[in-house]
Amino acid sequence: MSEALLKNVQEMLNEEKWTRATLSNYSTSQFKELDLILKEAREGRVYDDLKKTCDEHLGHTKNSIIALYLSGMVAFSRQLIDDSAMINLVTIFVDNHKWSIVRYLCERILDYGESKFALRTLAECYKNENQEEDIYGIWERLVKVDYEEADIAKALAEHYEKNGDIETATDYYKKALHRYINKQLFTNVREIWEKLLDFCPEDIDFFLHIRKKIAKNISEEKAVLLLNDVYSRCKETDIDTAIGILKIILQYDERDLQARREIVECFRKKYAHHSQLEGYIRISNLSQNYRNVHEAITDFEKHIAFDKGSFVFHRTWGVGRIAGVEGDEILIDFAKKRAHSMSLKMAVNALQTLSNNHIWVLKATWKKEKLREKVKSDYIWTLKTIIKSFGNSCDIKRIKAELVPVVLSSGEWTTWSGKAREILKSDPGFGVSPDNIDVFTVRDRPISMEEKFYNEFKAERNIFARAATLRNFVNQKDMEPDSEFFTEMFGYFTAFLRSPGQINENVIASYLFVKELAGRYPHLGAGLSLNFTEFFDALDDVPALFRELRDNKFKEEFLRHVQLFIPDWADIYVKLFPYALVPSIITQLEKEGYGDKLSAMTAECFDNFREYKEAVVWLFKNAAQEPWFKQADISFEKQLITLIHILDLSYRDIENHRETPENRKTNKQVYSILFKEGSLNSFIDQADDDTIIRIYTFINDVKDLDPQDKLNLRSRILTRNPDFKFFGGEEKTVLTRGFMVTSAMYEEKQRQLAHIMDVEVPANSKEIAFALSLGDLRENSEYKAAKEKQDILNSTVAKLKDEIERAQIFDPQSINASRVSFGTKVTLSNKTGNKTEEYTILGQWESDPGNNIISYLSPFGAALLNKSVGEQFEFSINGETILYVVELIQMVTF
Repeated sequence: MSEALLKNVQEMLNEEKWTRATLSNYSTSQFKELDLILKEAREGRVYDDLKKTCDEHLGHTKNSIIALYLSGMVAFSRQLIDDSAMINLVTIFVDNHKWSIVRYLCERILDYGESKFALRTLAECYKNENQEEDIYGIWERLVKVDYEEADIAKALAEHYEKNGDIETATDYYKKALHRYINKQLFTNVREIWEKLLDFCPEDIDFFLHIRKKIAKNISEEKAVLLLNDVYSRCKETDIDTAIGILKIILQYDERDLQARREIVECFRKKYAHHSQLEGYIRISNLSQNYRNVHEAITDFEKHIAFDKGSFVFHRTWGVGRIAGVEGDEILIDFAKKRAHSMSLKMAVNALQTLSNNHIWVLKATWKKEKLREKVKSDYIWTLKTIIKSFGNSCDIKRIKAELVPVVLSSGEWTTWSGKAREILKSDPGFGVSPDNIDVFTVRDRPISMEEKFYNEFKAERNIFARAATLRNFVNQKDMEPDSEFFTEMFGYFTAFLRSPGQINENVIASYLFVKELAGRYPHLGAGLSLNFTEFFDALDDVPALFRELRDNKFKEEFLRHVQLFIPDWADIYVKLFPYALVPSIITQLEKEGYGDKLSAMTAECFDNFREYKEAVVWLFKNAAQEPWFKQADISFEKQLITLIHILDLSYRDIENHRETPENRKTNKQVYSILFKEGSLNSFIDQADDDTIIRIYTFINDVKDLDPQDKLNLRSRILTRNPDFKFFGGEEKTVLTRGFMVTSAMYEEKQRQLAHIMDVEVPANSKEIAFALSLGDLRENSEYKAAKEKQDILNSTVAKLKDEIERAQIFDPQSINASRVSFGTKVTLSNKTGNKTEEYTILGQWESDPGNNIISYLSPFGAALLNKSVGEQFEFSINGETILYVVELIQMVTF
């Protein structure tokens, strides 16, 4: 059936060519017949063969109607980016004014997703068929997918304005405004700006956001011109916003005398009831053009905060309230210093002014239980209060410092902060700083979810975090990719593809992400050249790039594209796996029957274990029972010896601070395999003497391996075979980076660390925060003392963490009383002094020389290790050599 179908199509193509059928003979019925052929091809699974046949025909008959239609529709069904066949076909019928066919072809294209070309052509078709009202529906769809179309967005706005739908008109005017700004058409921008000031004068955030775009794309001068329009609208109704706009205007041009005069008048209006208003304007030289306007504004705002009833903060006396202002003298009531007199000049420099709702004021004036209940019951109020207290810019650490432990306990904070984070992320009353994703702000006017995502996107600093934000954006319910915020975010990724330059992780990630989004919204791929093979061929180091793709979805898609588009994909997979360690690579190679390549890869990894440490560990843990692993013919002894070498290498790399996190992980995995999971013991139990010697020699050569592990292995060998002889003399335990401890002392050290981290460090952080708030760090004794304490705490914490990390908990079951070791009590005969001495051998944490408990790492403890009953040895101390004989070795009871 499939062959017959293809043969039939070939005959149709030939007939069309020979008869030279005219366009006048075509109607929609012929295309419906071709749709039936497409249906048969899909059911017969010969879509690709059909497209190949048509493309070959187009090579010598480029205007074949049948070939263009069939090839073009197969391309759409496959979601291929190339839509040239259908565009050529539609253009042919447009040029010949066959509007019914044009309409049918456009609707068929749109069956597979929105298309700018199809929508624009369909609108033209409606116009020629005098279906004016239907055009608006098409225009709405076109504006959603054509982010550069401004005139139609404006026409839609005018249409809805005429019909009285101001809300929808406003949305389209905003779209048109963004697009005219991108086109740098200021006349159109100003026309729509004025229209929006009539429709939504309260949407100040929108106008302030747009002015940045105008300043960047057109000019700062034009942005100022438009801001003056906003200022004139709000100076009578919202004085704070008016002042904010004037400050922005003065940032663009600090010599704008009109703006300076206006801000003075605004301040007079805002502080009309302030007792010292004119004096503070005079002191700050705010109205004097010779002084820098920004310095004058800062000086004025600092002074104007000092008035009767205002709260202030002093680094020694804490929160106080201004009781009165008389001339140049201020009277302040502090909790422990009433009616304190201070000159205005001194007050400005020494005091920090606080709003009535500042968290410090509330802590000082509210009862503790009242504040505690308010904090626990009203999350939004608490978050807004604290964030606004610190310049409307605050992170979670600062919020915690204000609440714990004065208001909330550490345990209560854990629960409270979880809910608070959710609110900060989802509540439209909060935003994030455009410079730091971890810093939150309070919005005077609620922010839309679109803008919230946009701000998070701008605050992120790497392409993978930005991709995750945009992915979350499009996954939101009812969130369509037609807003200007989406356009700007999406444009960040397409910019990498329009002029890729060097092909790196940013270009590949952008390609994969644009393909991902175009799969959901096909119109997004229009106009972009997306060819994975070209990008891949330009890569210098595929494994290095794969490691830099710090997004699991991108890694999965990269592998899928390699398999789909790269002929030697299996070789690429084999090359990638030792670096990627992605199980799906193994799965696909197994599925496609590449067991021989997997065997070769396994042998390569074990032979070159220094380069492929992580791969060897992964293969041993996850693939040792697979047929292709066994086919590599690597003996179990070689596998263990390789792991021992990797253990040694990882210890050395950690000591040399080389890729420390990765090597710690590898070290932990190998140690677990060899010692905790019993692989080494199981092998030793069944090995012959020569093999045991080899294995033990390699273990003994691992310098940084804990001595107890070596002793345990030696003890196991002797238990199994008491007469076993270790070549090279008796083992000498050497000092290593790790050390043995008892479980009781290990737990005690953990308790010490927890107390410092949970109690002392937070308390110190509050001391530092308090001291910082006092200002003038040069003569701030509180700050210096708090910082010194912080240094001591940091040093103690670092030491404890390092020791706890290196500590190995001793297993009492491993004690062998045949020789002196950790956990034994030894009785010695001191021949030089003619007396008997007893010592208990433990670790450095347990050491107590006054009670004859010595560390196995001390000089005398190290000299005792591995001695047996009856053995003599000499030990020198303070210039005296003492002869000892071991009389008795006993196990310590823990």
